[in-house]
Formats: sequence, C-alpha cells, structure tokens
Amino acid sequence: MSLKEKIDQDLMNAMRAKNQDELRALRAIKSMILLAETEKGAPSKLNEEAEMKLLSKAVKQRKESSELFREQGRDDLLTKENAEIEIIEKYLPAQLSDQELLSALKKLVGENNASGMQDMGKIMGLATKIFAGKADGKRISELVKSILT
Repeated sequence: MSLKEKIDQDLMNAMRAKNQDELRALRAIKSMILLAETEKGAPSKLNEEAEMKLLSKAVKQRKESSELFREQGRDDLLTKENAEIEIIEKYLPAQLSDQELLSALKKLVGENNASGMQDMGKIMGLATKIFAGKADGKRISELVKSILT
C-alpha cells in the first residue's frame, strides 16, 4: 500500500473518530503529496524516497514552528504542532540514534576513502540518500563534519 493510499484510509478513520489533530496533520500530508505529484515534470506517482522527503520536510517545518511558538509563549499553538509532529512521524521509518548514525557514517567515509573536508559534498550526497527519512540532514551534516575534521 502506497503512502497516499494509507493516508486516505487513515484520513477516513480520523473523520469517523472526529480526531481534529489527526485530520489536520493527514490533510497537510495529503496536500503535500498532491502538490508534489502535480508539479511540472514530476512523475504521476511518487516513489518511496520522495514520500520520505516530503514527510521529513513536514516534520521539520512543524519543529521550526513549534520552536517559534515556544519562544513566544504560545502554548495553544505549540500543543497543536507537537500533536501533528507525532502523527506525521508515525509514517516515517524509525529514526537512527546518534550512535547508530555515527557508526554508519564512519563506515561510509571509510568505504569511500574520504580524507578531509574536500570530500564533504561527496559523503553528504551519499549519506542523505542512504539515510533519507531515518535521520535529519542537519544531524548528518554535523556528524560528517566531526568525522572529516
């Protein structure tokens, strides 16, 4: 079952249950999928990698928003954002711990004979494809930097 089909099914269940937080999050995901599918030059059906990128982007946007709401003392909006983050993360693969990610990145650096910061772009290109949806790009970047320096 594709992500779009799963979202549609869960959207119907959320409507029946009258779960507003889940409805809001699922509608946002569905909207992102439809926009990506109707983009000029985009395939009519997204592959799994593109779906994971969309979900990661949605989570990242909400985390940034929740940070702003926290700074501004808007607990009402903060609660809504955190609820949406929780719901969207259900569709993402389990996130790697820092230790797991670090060891996998060290192995990747070793396999590609990367020796310094000049190889950062090459390693980041590979790592972001391998760990799409499993780790945040910012975390990957920080760890790769620490390995290469």
